[in-house]
Amino acid sequence: MKDNAILNIAKEVVKVEIDSLKKLHTNIGKSFQQVVKSIINCKNGKIIISGVGKSGIIAKKWSATLSSTGTPSFFLDASNASHGDMGQITSNDIVILISLSGQSDELKNIIQYTSRNRNIKLIAITSKKDSILFKNADVKFLLPIVKEAGPGSYIPTSSTTVQIALGDAIAITCMRHKNFGKNDFKKFHPSGSLSIKLKTVEDLMLIGKKIPFISENVNMRDAIKNISRKGLGTLIIKNHKKLTTGILTDGDLKRVSSLQSNIMNLKIKKVMKKNPISVDKNMLAAEALSIMNSKKITSLCVHQNNKKSKTIGFIHIHNILDANIT
Repeated sequence: MKDNAILNIAKEVVKVEIDSLKKLHTNIGKSFQQVVKSIINCKNGKIIISGVGKSGIIAKKWSATLSSTGTPSFFLDASNASHGDMGQITSNDIVILISLSGQSDELKNIIQYTSRNRNIKLIAITSKKDSILFKNADVKFLLPIVKEAGPGSYIPTSSTTVQIALGDAIAITCMRHKNFGKNDFKKFHPSGSLSIKLKTVEDLMLIGKKIPFISENVNMRDAIKNISRKGLGTLIIKNHKKLTTGILTDGDLKRVSSLQSNIMNLKIKKVMKKNPISVDKNMLAAEALSIMNSKKITSLCVHQNNKKSKTIGFIHIHNILDANIT
């Protein structure tokens, strides 16, 4: 196969799937609202998602995405449901069944079970209005009929893309409704690259006695001893009200020493840089690193609630780099 043919096939597949997503976009309306509201209003029950074949794989993905964004749910294997696992479905639960045809034999027992219990709500995700699933569901979302990519339009491609996109739309809508933010998301992802990306300044900053505080009335002789003893190359200067008034770094010492021959008896407040840069404790560590790089500095004061003069933490570039944030 020639190189151009390879590229043309790939682009055609993507184009066909883009067209299918456009159809889904048009289909999102009142039925989508009903699906989301049903999930949001499920207070005393569970969200259970099932499907068969490719739809079953996508059902697992739906469940994983919902759970990681603040809507707990689990996947029910349709085959195992008929061999005892149906007991996982109880009153007040919501069962979401995904099936293009809505006629899959493995789903019929679940449909029958939920229909007998009025306290279980069945949500149908299907493309067939005349299907058993659609007719017996309490809430129904009709998937658009789409052209599958590839010869013959029979290989599940565009249809599965539509299903995945719909699940993502539902999950993100529920997430937004619950004001589920990055800090909540981080709690559910304590390991891996996502956790690293979501680390905040508060996760990495030095606190308490580790913050290199020093009084603004200390002379430079004592300041030099302190900057050496603390080993951070920086001192955070505060006044008698314990408010941050300045910062002093190794670089500042070198600069002042080159300008004045005798600095030992000078008060540190005469030498320090005023109004040091301070960031909120909830800032992403990656953003703090970007500030350091752009300002060509190696550390930042940390505050909360816009109280920039009240330093509650100190973060050095090494704290961020040691956490594998780049």
